[in-house]
Amino acid sequence: MSTPQELAHSQPPLLYPPYKSTIPRAPAEPMIQVPRSFADLAAPLFGHLPIGGTDNDLTRQHPGEPLGERIVVAGRIADEDGRAVPDTLVELWQCNAAGRYFHARDDHPAPLDPNFGGAGRTLTDANGIYRFVTIKPGAYPWRNHHNAWRPAHIHFSLFGTSFQSRLVTQMYFPNDPLFPYDPILQSVPDEAARQRLVSQFDLALTEPEWALGYRFDIVLRGRHSTPFEGRV
Repeated sequence: MSTPQELAHSQPPLLYPPYKSTIPRAPAEPMIQVPRSFADLAAPLFGHLPIGGTDNDLTRQHPGEPLGERIVVAGRIADEDGRAVPDTLVELWQCNAAGRYFHARDDHPAPLDPNFGGAGRTLTDANGIYRFVTIKPGAYPWRNHHNAWRPAHIHFSLFGTSFQSRLVTQMYFPNDPLFPYDPILQSVPDEAARQRLVSQFDLALTEPEWALGYRFDIVLRGRHSTPFEGRV
C-alpha cells in the first residue's frame, strides 16, 4: 500500500501553473460528492452501441487506408498486487499522423485524414490484456506557452464496474525529444512515475511487414501505479 507522500510524488497535481489549462480548471472549492446512485451502475458504459468488430482497429473503421505508420499498442491492466483486471473498458483517442484531431475545435493547419477518426475501445480479456491497432500520432503545437509542442501521445480512459471508477491517462513513445518541454508530462513530480507513462517498443507485438508494436501496461493503484489525470 502506497503512503500519501508516495502518491503525491507519483501523481500530477490538480493545479500546475506551467500547464495553463489547470489554472481555470483546478478546483478552488471543496469537492462535491458524486451521487451514490452512480455507484449502483453494474457494468462498463458503452454508450448507445455495443463494442463492434473494428472498434479496437482504428485502421479499419473507414473505407480507405489511413495515412501514417501502423502500430500495435497492447498491454496488461493490473492492480497493486499484480493481479489481472478483466472486463475493463479501455478507450483511446488521439490525433492523426500529421498531429491533428478529428474535432471541430482543432484548427491546427495540418491535414485531416478522412480515413482516420482517432478513437477506439475494447475490453480486457480474462488476463487483463487489451490490444489496439492504430496509427502513430504526430506532435502538434498547442499554444500553452511560446513555441509549445506536445510530444506524440495517446489518451487512455479506463472504466471499471461503475461510472465512479473511471481513470484517464496518456501514453508516450520512447526517446521523444519533446519530453523536457512538455508541462503535462513534467507535472508528474517523480521521474520514475513519469517513465511509467512511456511505452516500450516490443518486437513480440510487431506484425511482420505490417505494424510495429508498443507495450503499455497500466497499474491502477499502489506505489507503482500509472499516473492518472485528476486523481487526488
